[in-house]
Formats: sequence, C-alpha cells, structure tokens
Amino acid sequence: MSKARVMLVDNHDLFRDGIASLLAAQSDMEVVGEAGDGLEAVQMARRLQPDLILMDLMMPVSNGLEATTLVKQELPETIVVILTVVEEDEKLFEAIKAGAQGYLLKDTGAPEFLAYLRGALSGEAALSPALAGRILLEFARLSKQATSRLSSNQPGEPLTPREQEVLALVAEGDRNAQISTTLNISLNTVKSHVRSILGKLHVPNRRQAAAYAVRDRLQQGERKM
Repeated sequence: MSKARVMLVDNHDLFRDGIASLLAAQSDMEVVGEAGDGLEAVQMARRLQPDLILMDLMMPVSNGLEATTLVKQELPETIVVILTVVEEDEKLFEAIKAGAQGYLLKDTGAPEFLAYLRGALSGEAALSPALAGRILLEFARLSKQATSRLSSNQPGEPLTPREQEVLALVAEGDRNAQISTTLNISLNTVKSHVRSILGKLHVPNRRQAAAYAVRDRLQQGERKM
C-alpha cells in the first residue's frame, strides 16, 4: 500500500520536527516536505503535490489562510488540515471557507491526531466534536440568511459552468461517486465543487442546494412562459 504524502507547514522548527518524527513512525504516511511560511508552502506544494498539508495559521510572509486559499485554487485535490493554537470561531470559519478539510489544535493527543489525519485522507472532516458543533451553528445561521435571501430573489455569487453541472446532478439525487463518473472528474474535485456550491448558495447541505436548483429551474420556466 502506498503511503500518504504529507507536507508540514509551520514556522517553528522544533514543532515540525516533533510532527515529522510522529508521522515517520507510521506505516501509512510519510513527510515529503517542510515549509516555514505560507509563501514557501505554496511554492513547495506546486512542486510536490502532496496528498495532505498540515498548515499552521500564524506565520510570516504569508499566513496559513492565504496559503490554504492559494493551494486549494491550484491543487483542489490536495487536502489541507489546519494545525494551530488559535481557537477562535472567526479563524475556524475562515479556514473552512478557504477550503481546509480540518481544523485541529496543537494540544490534540497523538492517537486522536493520527485518527483525524487518516479520516481526512479518507474524505472525512478533521474536526473535534466541539469545533464541529460550532460549524453546525454557523451553518444554521447562514441557512437562515439564505432563506431570507432566496425569498427576496436576491442573486448570490454566480456558479461556474462546472459547478452548475455538478449542482444539476446533485438535484437529481446523484452522490459524489456518480457525479465523478458522469463528469469524468476525480472524487476530490467533486467534493471541492460541492463545498464551493454550498458556500456560494449559503446553504448548509446538499438537500438545500438541490432545493435551490429545483426552485431556480421552476423560476426560469415561468419566465420563459
């Protein structure tokens, strides 16, 4: 079985060394690169194209949020998990919006930490129950805003043509694997598109995104009549 290729991004050498030693002892992971700031991380990610990046938030030159945004734009299939001491809701929400698949605190225990990383590599969100609860509360708040916006027919950020294709298949009830096959794109790319769609439509889940697509079709049909 091939090992997951992991890149470490943190401006503290001692902390990177500790994580690198932990991962080196795992049979299913290997550290392929280490960067000390966000700009170096983006440049290194382009060259190495790792499976997973562990990204600190507070770094010189370019911070973790900026680096995460750039990495996900250029390498949508690369998984980014934030690893930080910052436990602020604002940073958590910004990281998820930037494309991070997880947000872990540096005081997480080693067994739990490794379990989260393996989960992220399998497509799961690397979030503690407490942080996941905060995300759900934020989604609930955004959902109320979206309901208000949709009822007043206020347009949001437009979807790209590919996102429109993905949303149409979501509305038909297709799962990610089916969409991947239909559009001939990778499963991780489908997941990235779905996250972007949910963010642009300000809805918390696929069901509400599908409802939006159906409602939009009906409205377009009425305009054509």
